[in-house]
Amino acid sequence: MAVRTLKDGVYAVGAIDWHRRLFDELIPLPHGTSYNAYLIKGSEKTVLIDTVDPARTHELLANLQKLGVDRIDYIVSNHAEQDHSGSIPRIIELHPDAKILTNQKCKDMLIDHLCIAEDKFITVKDRETISIGGRTLEFLLAPWVHWPETMFTYSREDKILFSCDFLGSHYASSSLFVDDEARVYEGAKRYYAEIMMPFSTSIKKHLETIKALDVEMIAPSHGPVYPRPETILDECSKWISDKGKNEVIIVFVSMHGSTEKMVNHLIDALIDRGITVRPFNLTGTDLGELAVSLIDAATIVIATPTVLVGAHPEVAYAVSLVNALRPKLKFAGIIGSYGWGGKVVEQITGMISNLKLEVLDPVLVKGHPKDGDIAALDRLADEILKRHKSIGLIKEDQ
Repeated sequence: MAVRTLKDGVYAVGAIDWHRRLFDELIPLPHGTSYNAYLIKGSEKTVLIDTVDPARTHELLANLQKLGVDRIDYIVSNHAEQDHSGSIPRIIELHPDAKILTNQKCKDMLIDHLCIAEDKFITVKDRETISIGGRTLEFLLAPWVHWPETMFTYSREDKILFSCDFLGSHYASSSLFVDDEARVYEGAKRYYAEIMMPFSTSIKKHLETIKALDVEMIAPSHGPVYPRPETILDECSKWISDKGKNEVIIVFVSMHGSTEKMVNHLIDALIDRGITVRPFNLTGTDLGELAVSLIDAATIVIATPTVLVGAHPEVAYAVSLVNALRPKLKFAGIIGSYGWGGKVVEQITGMISNLKLEVLDPVLVKGHPKDGDIAALDRLADEILKRHKSIGLIKEDQ
C-alpha cells in the first residue's frame, strides 16, 4: 500500500490485505480488507494513530520510511485488537522514546496481550486533549464499539475523526477515499451487521457524540476514508433504528424435502400478503449476508428437520449466531418436519434468550406436510401479517 495524503501533514500509512478471506477465523471477507494506520505531523510532535496486523508490519514500516519518518513521539492506540495494535511492539523497538497514548482499559489489554512495559504508556481520559504543534488531538472514549476499551481520536484543526472500527468496512480498495458509495456502504453495512449490531444501544450514544463534532472527514480502521461524513452517518442512523421493515427472513435446512416444501409454501403465502421474504438455505449461505438481512427484518422464521430430537446442527448454529448478534427482530416462527418426535421448539426458544421478541405458534409436521399442515402455514402467514400491521410496518388497508 502506497502512502496517501488525507490532508497536508496527515497520511495513510497502513496496509491493504487484498486476498484475506477470513477474519478472526470466523468472518468471511469476500472483498479482502485493509488495516488503516495514519501518521500526523505537527510542528512539534509526530503521531502514529494505530498500527497494522502483525503480518503486515513490513508494509507499515516501508510506508514510514517513504515519508522519511525518523522519529515518532506518540502512538495512539484506539483499540487493543491486534489488527490495530499488533505492530506496536515493533514500532516501540524502532522508536524507543515513543509513548503510547490510550485509555486505562486499553492500556491494561495491551500489557496483557502484547507484554508492553507499563512505562511506555500515557493514559488519557474522555475528551482529554494533547497539542502536537499546530494540531490538537482530542480523545473520545467509545466503550462497546465494539470492545470495552475502544476510543476515537479527533484532530480538531483538520476536522478528521479517526473512528477506529466504527463505520469501517472490510473492503480492499486502491482508492484512499470512497469512490463507489454503493459498494463501500454495502461493505460497511455488512461490517456493522457482523461486528457492531450487538452493541446498537452504545452506538446510538456515540453516534450522537460524533454528530455534535465539526467533522469533515471520517477515517476508519478498515476500508476507505469518508470525505462526506454525513452520508455514512445517516446510513448508520438507519441501521440502529429500533423500527424494522416489513420483511421476513427464513433460515432453513431440508434433509428429505419436507421442510423445503413447507418453506416454499410459506414464501408464496407471505409474498401474496405483501411481505418481503429473504430465504437462506443454510447449507450454502454466506452468513455475512444473513447478518446484513437481520439489520432490517421484523420477523425470522426458523425452519428445520429434526435430528436426534433437536434442530439440524446448521440451523442450531445459525440460531446461536442470531442470538449473539441481537438484531431488532420483533417476531419469530418455528416450522419443520420430524420423524417420531423431538424438542425442536423448546431447544430453539431456549437459544434466543437475548432477543426481545414474540414467538408465534409453531408449525411442526410429522413426515410430509398434509393439507392441514399447509393450512397451518397459511395461518402463520396471516399472523405475521397481523403482527406487522400492529407495529405500523403495513397500513391497515393493505
